Amino acid sequence: MMDIDGPRQAPADGQSARAQVILLHGYGADGNDLIGLASYWARELPHVGFVSPHAPFPCEMSPQGRQWFSLGDRSPESMLTGTRMAAQVIDGFIDDELQRLNLTPNKLALVGFSQGTMMSLFVGPRRAEQIAGIVGYSGRLVAPELLAGEIKTKPPVTLVHGAADEMVPAAALEQAVTGLQAVGIEAASQMRPGLGHSIDDEGLRIGLSFLRQVLGD
Repeated sequence: MMDIDGPRQAPADGQSARAQVILLHGYGADGNDLIGLASYWARELPHVGFVSPHAPFPCEMSPQGRQWFSLGDRSPESMLTGTRMAAQVIDGFIDDELQRLNLTPNKLALVGFSQGTMMSLFVGPRRAEQIAGIVGYSGRLVAPELLAGEIKTKPPVTLVHGAADEMVPAAALEQAVTGLQAVGIEAASQMRPGLGHSIDDEGLRIGLSFLRQVLGD
């Protein structure tokens, strides 16, 4: 199994983490891209630690960045194969974090952006013990038709997407919500008018509100 790691931010209260957020970055970025979210949220979540692991593979389109899986072949079959491979790596990382911090799964949340959202939505419901929840920005649900047969737990989900997203079409938001709700996962969503493939202040606020709800001290 491949080991991954990345930048971390310890809880703002100076104590041992009583909850943990794993940030999963997008295609062509790395862990440094999302760890900045911790500084927005730490004040309101002083008991929470943050970690933003680098994806395991060099990005074929952006050699300075990383990827969870290749987008060279965007056929559903190829993307599913890549997603499954990366899911094993992320699952192992989650297990290691829980053990290292002596936390139960209900004290761990996933936050993803773009390809990181795809991974979060794939990994979370397939874990045997339910995690606290998932926040997904600008992503999509990979292989929704398989979820009913593979789901093990139903962590709550909040999704945020830009209406003007030029990378992942805005229609992916409703498709993801429909797919998640079809298997009984509580999925809230917010479409941000005029927003492209990014996270805005309102999106940060929505994410914070959700994390406070599921990781409350």
